[in-house]
Amino acid sequence: MELEEKQKYGEPRKYDPNFKGPIQNRGCTDIVCCILFVIAILAYIAVGILAWSQGDPRKVIYPTDSIGQFCGQAGTPLANKPVLFYFNIMKCASPMVLLEFQCPTTQMCVEKCPDKFMTLVKAYSNRKDFDYYKTFCKEGVSDTMGIPTLLSLGLCPAMLTPSRPFTRRCFPALGLAGGVVTVGNNSHFDDGSGNMRDAKDLVDGVKNATVVIEARQTVMKIFEDYTQSWYWILIGLIIAMLTSLLFIVLLRFLAGIMVWIMIALLIVVLGYGIFHCYMEYAHLKGEAGANVTLQELGFQTDFTVYLQIRQTWLAFMIILAIMEVIIILLLIFLRKRLLIAIALIKEASRAIGHVMSSLFYPLFTFLLLAIVIAFWAVTAVFLSTSNEPIYKIFNETECDHSRKTCDPANYSTSAEKARCPASECLFAFYGGETAYHKYLISLQFYNVFLFFWCANFVTAMGQMTLAGAFASYYWAAVKPDDMPAFPIFSSLGRSLRYHTGTLAFGSLILSIIQIIRVFLEYLDHKLKGAQNKFTKFLLCCMKCCFWCLEKCIKFLNRNAYIMVAMYGKNFCTSAKDAFLLLMRNMIRVAVLDKMTDFLLFLGKLLIVGLVGIFAFFFFSGRVKAFENTAPNLHYYWVPILTVVVGSYLIAHGFFSVYAMCVDTLFLCFCEDLERNDGSAARPYYISSTLREILWKSAAEDPSASSARQQDDGDVQLKRQPPREEEAA
Repeated sequence: MELEEKQKYGEPRKYDPNFKGPIQNRGCTDIVCCILFVIAILAYIAVGILAWSQGDPRKVIYPTDSIGQFCGQAGTPLANKPVLFYFNIMKCASPMVLLEFQCPTTQMCVEKCPDKFMTLVKAYSNRKDFDYYKTFCKEGVSDTMGIPTLLSLGLCPAMLTPSRPFTRRCFPALGLAGGVVTVGNNSHFDDGSGNMRDAKDLVDGVKNATVVIEARQTVMKIFEDYTQSWYWILIGLIIAMLTSLLFIVLLRFLAGIMVWIMIALLIVVLGYGIFHCYMEYAHLKGEAGANVTLQELGFQTDFTVYLQIRQTWLAFMIILAIMEVIIILLLIFLRKRLLIAIALIKEASRAIGHVMSSLFYPLFTFLLLAIVIAFWAVTAVFLSTSNEPIYKIFNETECDHSRKTCDPANYSTSAEKARCPASECLFAFYGGETAYHKYLISLQFYNVFLFFWCANFVTAMGQMTLAGAFASYYWAAVKPDDMPAFPIFSSLGRSLRYHTGTLAFGSLILSIIQIIRVFLEYLDHKLKGAQNKFTKFLLCCMKCCFWCLEKCIKFLNRNAYIMVAMYGKNFCTSAKDAFLLLMRNMIRVAVLDKMTDFLLFLGKLLIVGLVGIFAFFFFSGRVKAFENTAPNLHYYWVPILTVVVGSYLIAHGFFSVYAMCVDTLFLCFCEDLERNDGSAARPYYISSTLREILWKSAAEDPSASSARQQDDGDVQLKRQPPREEEAA
């Protein structure tokens, strides 16, 4: 039986008197993948340069008039005209608006929206009124031109209605009086042709125009919120970073106490969250509209609407209560494992104490990831705005050339204009027919893929660097005398000099899985509404399977990098060795490693909870002391969500040092048990305190008996007295 198990999970490591920790004399690994990664990076830079030369972010910032000019752009003739005005907003009620995303009416940039009712016929008879009216006409209009000329050439709108600027566009100032739709306090208006029309006729035009810009409107509001609150968001992230750093430093000196304090504070924070949700739920009782269900409300771009509904707070309260109960039950039933995990964290604290620079290494990782994210985001924006303006023929009456592309420069003298005198050549959308525009979606996918690859490479480099530093601590016979003078720099140098290809190989595998997941999400979005139940079920299963595969690959990569840091072998060999080593120590992996990860995860939740509560009370204005300090925002959940997500990423970065230290020490411990037997000639490198606790846990766990029978060295470990220097 023992022979079968060894054949199944590989032969244990043999004693090697020359092994003293991470091997210094090593060679380059996975060279082909290193070359491929360099070529991909160069191509990525070329894509970025191409996108920057073709793109124009102004297309998503400024509204565009009928000839493709940007309203309100500084340094242009339209710098003082930031608002877009529609000649005839009722034409936006056409179904073609939803197909072409453009109203078939002339649009021009103006200084401000009209604030009074006026028709061209009425304004033409009064010099003062006509001077005002001309501000909403095209350039070159004079009172010497007749009304038919102004209308036939499309130089002026037939009428003006009181309007308000909304997302930099003029929309009629609609109101409701006695259940009747009004515009400018009137229920009727003159359409410029002498006909009186109901104000409700404007509703469809405004509605369709709103559909066209709804997405941009939400994005612009979020963008404005970021411009108003970015420095407060930065302060919140700095607080999260300082809190994380404080926790890590305190863990170094007070590991046991800090873990218990961390658990108690997390339970208190979750308890307060439940209490707050209940108070909000009770406060909304009897309020008008508070009993509307989430299903009846549907999706709203203004998320603050959901906070006015009782069902939202009830859902939050139930979720927090479930989390509280699960955490308490886990702590009760796994209390013995908790003590073992705390001992492992204490040992990790000693290792970090000898490698203090590891606490600041996440800052270097953050810097590199910030560069990767910035390059990806800027490239994505320039790629999405690198289309050319497309102009099309719009006509109210039947025309054979309607919706065809046109050239606005010479359209007035073109054959199409002669055949359709009432038609206009207007800006329609951004697009293109060149080879570059045809492969634009492929360039976007390449941008996303290289983003994943580079981000995973930076993360992998950090894992291998920390693993090499902590492995040098574990295998040092006399600590810190036998350790390198600068463990982090030595390990980083080895990783980049010899194992860039290995890092690229491991991150490439993970990136391929991630880009497949992105493609499945893209496919699901494209097929939404057109897919049958079987297709939907199949896509759901595939997304679930690739999510699980991604988690498994991340776990395997992490342990493979530890083996590469110690032995300097290629990725495949290291991944196989790590997998077999973990399989030979399955019981210890489940008992020790995962419990430690659970404790560190609780620490992350605590930091996110503390910073998130502070951000909520600050940005929502619930505390009177912050009412005058907090910025005025469209959606106060935007900075709160940003701070919460950023706090988790920051906490994850700092706690990942502990997690990587624990994983490295654990694999080294498993190697130590196989290489040595505890005798004077082959002593164990594990500390005596942790050795006693691990053996005590193994004795209390009946499921570990079979694992102990496979390793005679474990029995000798229990009998081995601690070395004098360790006892000291």
